[in-house]
Amino acid sequence: MRLIGLDPGLRTTGWGVIEAVDNRLSWVADGVVRSDDSLRLSERLAQLHRGVAAILGEFAPAEAALEETFVNKNPSSTLKLGQARGAVMAALGLAGLMVAEYAPRLVKKSLVGTGAAAKDQVGMMVRHLLPGCRVAQADAADALAVAICHAHHRGTTHRISLALEAGR
Repeated sequence: MRLIGLDPGLRTTGWGVIEAVDNRLSWVADGVVRSDDSLRLSERLAQLHRGVAAILGEFAPAEAALEETFVNKNPSSTLKLGQARGAVMAALGLAGLMVAEYAPRLVKKSLVGTGAAAKDQVGMMVRHLLPGCRVAQADAADALAVAICHAHHRGTTHRISLALEAGR
């Protein structure tokens, strides 16, 4: 199953596509979508939306996963991040994808074993878990980490859903 992970940001949104077959994961592609700082916010959000939509069209993932918003000390930055996430989620929704969301600490814990892992530790584990992976940027490594986290957690979530439905 092809999965896409996204690490939304207003300046740079990281993305990573992996293939998950049973317990085996393989790297497909990764990169970033950038918005132009000189444009109005609405135009920047449109750039993110179009960029993510193009990636979805090219790689046709079956499911998507995003990192949840983490609240900064600066409310303005948090709001802008939320708007960037909205643009990304709209592209995913229009593509008809199921979207899972994971807390940053869970993503780190799933890959490194601790929710307080540093970015370089996450990047190192991404490269270890996805041999041949050529991560260009930290944002793309974070997105691949989200995709890996989803690959590890999606089976459990699916089994819980089936058990709950059977109990009704």
